[in-house]
Amino acid sequence: MSRTHDVARIADALAAADEVLQRFTPGEIEAERKEGGDPLTAADTAVNEVLSRELRSPEEGWLSEESADGGERLGCRRVWVVDPIDGTREFVDGIPEWCVSVGLVEDGVPVAGGVLSPPNGHLIVGSDHTGVTCNGAPARTTSTTDIRGALILASRSEVKRGEWERFFATPVAVRNMGSVAYKLSLVAAGLADATWTLVPKNEWDVAGGAALVRSGGGRVAGLSGADVVFNRPDPLMSGFIATAPGLFAPVLRLLDIPARP
Repeated sequence: MSRTHDVARIADALAAADEVLQRFTPGEIEAERKEGGDPLTAADTAVNEVLSRELRSPEEGWLSEESADGGERLGCRRVWVVDPIDGTREFVDGIPEWCVSVGLVEDGVPVAGGVLSPPNGHLIVGSDHTGVTCNGAPARTTSTTDIRGALILASRSEVKRGEWERFFATPVAVRNMGSVAYKLSLVAAGLADATWTLVPKNEWDVAGGAALVRSGGGRVAGLSGADVVFNRPDPLMSGFIATAPGLFAPVLRLLDIPARP
């Protein structure tokens, strides 16, 4: 399959998800609690079903926050890694910081992705061969190389817990926001300069946005400074760093992470 075809599949799946989401009203939906305390709504389940129907094939693996993981994906070269609603807490509370995230991983590398944010009117899709588009227009990561004043998107919950206090005294500009995938997509489209999290996140939170950042010319690494790898037996990641290309080294220095050769 060509990357153009992969991106078209992603866009079609997100369009189908958007239709499903129109049946629900953010801020006016009940949620139950999953094991571990995360919220789950009927919208999460419905979007998961439509993404599965639109994307899955017998030859491709599947990893979703809302699907049981039997491990079959580990034997597949191509794996879909999706989060039907990234930012379910914000969705339940009516805060417009949530999205649908789709990532395609080949041999552990995020190669294509798409993020749909209905409350913000953003559809960001792309691949390593086709580049990135935001609402149909070509987009890419910013060209900034100066960390002074760089716009960094921070996790709202991490800021609330005090985990970003040390960065407020640095020369970067920090904006709080929910949804890991949406933050990554904004970096990919050049609407922010970088984002990171120094606490564990699951692959489905990161894969779609990571594919977009890479496709937009940016860098995505784990907390060791090495490139991220997906479709691992344990999908829990220690954290990640995503930046415009010219900010990768300055951000590593800010975080006290040694540069890798």
